[in-house]
Amino acid sequence: MILPVYTYGSAVLRKKSEPIDSGYPNIKELIDNMFETMHSASGVGLAAPQIGLPIRVLVIDFAQIEDKTDPELSKFRVAMINPRMLYMSEETSVEEEGCLSIPGINENVARSKHIKIKYLDTDFNEHTEDFSDYRARAIQHEYDHLEGKLFTDKVSQLRRQLIKSKLNNIVKGKVNCKYRVSK
Repeated sequence: MILPVYTYGSAVLRKKSEPIDSGYPNIKELIDNMFETMHSASGVGLAAPQIGLPIRVLVIDFAQIEDKTDPELSKFRVAMINPRMLYMSEETSVEEEGCLSIPGINENVARSKHIKIKYLDTDFNEHTEDFSDYRARAIQHEYDHLEGKLFTDKVSQLRRQLIKSKLNNIVKGKVNCKYRVSK
């Protein structure tokens, strides 16, 4: 089922998410719905707060990405429950990011090039993995949602001033996107 995406200005996007346990109702169905919602909006990642749930769940799928320098990238698909960041490198890279919750705005954001994260899969098996480059960037972006942070928080004060009117329009519901949104 395709769910509405909560947009900038929604309180749930600023709330730190809570962990869940294996008794959380219909978690596999929820994760399937998150993937479906993300795909229908042409996104590569989605965190539970973006669908109005303040829980620590995120999904990422790079199926639509074709990268000749990293042919394995398009096979990267993961659902993470209760992720916890263990390490973020001081070495960073700056790349343009967008967000389904902030439609129509893209900005350059510095992110750690390498991370280590611990998480549970959909069967509640624990994993600890290292990720680099684009995988690390996407995980950090979605992880920030679980912490109540948005990519716009990471841009310079000047850039925030320049996009302020666009952000205000999103808060007012003046958004033009091809997917269902909610406030």
